[in-house]
Amino acid sequence: MTAQPHSRTSSGSYGPAPTRNSPWATGGATFAGVLLLLNGVLAVFQGISAIARDDVYARIGDYVYKINLTGWGWILLVLGVIAAFAGWGILTGAAWARVVGIALASLSLIAQFLFLPYAPVWSVIMMAIDVFVIWSLAVYQPESARR
Repeated sequence: MTAQPHSRTSSGSYGPAPTRNSPWATGGATFAGVLLLLNGVLAVFQGISAIARDDVYARIGDYVYKINLTGWGWILLVLGVIAAFAGWGILTGAAWARVVGIALASLSLIAQFLFLPYAPVWSVIMMAIDVFVIWSLAVYQPESARR
C-alpha cells in the first residue's frame, strides 16, 4: 500500500484534502439534535409519571433488575433534562453538545433497556432513537472543525 501524496489545499497549506459531509450526515446531525431534544422532553414526562404514581406502569413480578419506579422516574427525569439541553446545544452548533449528546444517548440506551419490562414498546422506540442519535453525531463533522 502506498501513501497518498499530500496536495495543496485551497487555503494554501499542505495536507490531506478536506472531506465533505454527506447529506445524510449533515441532515442526520440536525435530525439527531431534534430527536435528542424530543427524547429528553419525553423522558422528562416519562420520569414525572413514574415519580407521581407507582401504579402508572404495569408491575413485573420477579425481574432481574429491581428498582423502585420512583427511582427510575428520577433517573429518567435527570437524563431527560440533560438530553434536552444537549439537543438544544447541537441545534445551536455548540461544540460540547456532540460529545455530550453521544454520552447521553448511550446512557439513555442503557436506561431504556433496563426499563424494558415496564414499557416494552416505548423502550424499544426510545432505544432505536438513541442508536440513530449516536450514529449521526459520531459521523458528522461540522464545517468549523474541518478548517
